[in-house]
Amino acid sequence: MYILAMASRYSVAEARAHLPAIIDQAESGIHVELTRRGEPVAVLVSTHEFEVLRGKKRQFSDAYKQFVATHKLAEVGVSPQFARALRDRTPGRDVAL
Repeated sequence: MYILAMASRYSVAEARAHLPAIIDQAESGIHVELTRRGEPVAVLVSTHEFEVLRGKKRQFSDAYKQFVATHKLAEVGVSPQFARALRDRTPGRDVAL
């Protein structure tokens, strides 16, 4: 799960003038939208996020499922029930709806 930072918006002309600062924003997780004549034309994101979107970097849950499918947990010294002991089973906070 990702927590998305608020997006910034720049015209292409503004982006040319402030490119180093815009790159810093993207590296820090802020989505930077580029516009031309007020219409969105591109979005600048960090390399990490781009690789996740392209599928080069897997989510932890997918990597764990593959690991469990190819290795016996007992052979590497991990109890199959270890994650269940870590999970917080409290009901959480009360919410008035």
